[in-house]
Amino acid sequence: MNLVIKPLKPGSEFAAEVVNLDLGKSLNDADFSIIRDAFYKYAVLVLRDQNINDDQQIAFSERFGALETSLGFDQYGGVTRPEISRISNVGDDNKIRPHDHEKSRYHRGNNLWHSDSSFKPIPANISLLSGREVPPIGGETQFADARAAYDEWPGSASGITKDDLEGLICEHSIVFSRQLIVGDIFTEKEKRKLQPVRQALIRKHSETGRKVLYLGSHCHFVEGWDYPKSRALITELTSWITRPEFVYSHKWKPLDLVMWDNQAVLHRGNPWPDEDYRRVMHRTTVAGQAPTV
Repeated sequence: MNLVIKPLKPGSEFAAEVVNLDLGKSLNDADFSIIRDAFYKYAVLVLRDQNINDDQQIAFSERFGALETSLGFDQYGGVTRPEISRISNVGDDNKIRPHDHEKSRYHRGNNLWHSDSSFKPIPANISLLSGREVPPIGGETQFADARAAYDEWPGSASGITKDDLEGLICEHSIVFSRQLIVGDIFTEKEKRKLQPVRQALIRKHSETGRKVLYLGSHCHFVEGWDYPKSRALITELTSWITRPEFVYSHKWKPLDLVMWDNQAVLHRGNPWPDEDYRRVMHRTTVAGQAPTV
């Protein structure tokens, strides 16, 4: 394959498209190396027209590392491989679910800026999302460059400096983050399985060595800080990371495969008329190797 890496956000090294790639065919080591290098440079890669099945998506994803097992909430709609998370408004009966259906409510948590699996003791490295069916309007996925945001953060108006952030630990919880947007949706049994975890506020990338601001909706509070002060800092930093100059917005086309670096970006999904148009996305997630603290 004669691969071409096409930057998507002029003036920055953030988000790029890989041209002339067909994951339905064998991918040699040299071409994979090009993709891997581009991925760690740009943090978000767009691979258009990838007419692949779950097995092919898993095979490509596994070249980056071992995969996470999906949460049980994301196993439906004919998905049989535990490595696949289905994110969709289409139910097991192949019909569009009502807007207030429990799974639709659960997935609305993805409308908040977050980093995948930061609520797990060892957070995810890479997510790969395949657009099997996409709506004609809405449903974009936005990505924010937490590397550049860290590099350019001037400090807080309240006097907090970048050096002050070093060594801070935050509690992350999916139970907390879902309450922000859809309320208390987990059972007591589920909550016991989804205990809060500790994450470093400043995360050092395992491959590039770059530092990032590691926050998102799962980030609840800073350990040892007064709660209002803690929430104010998290809100301020999240607002900084998601400024327009740090954001790439992806408009989905059918059969797009988009992959992003959870060590380097935050992302969120935009809403769409979910009682009018189908959206079927299959995600694989490359597991992290170590905790952040």
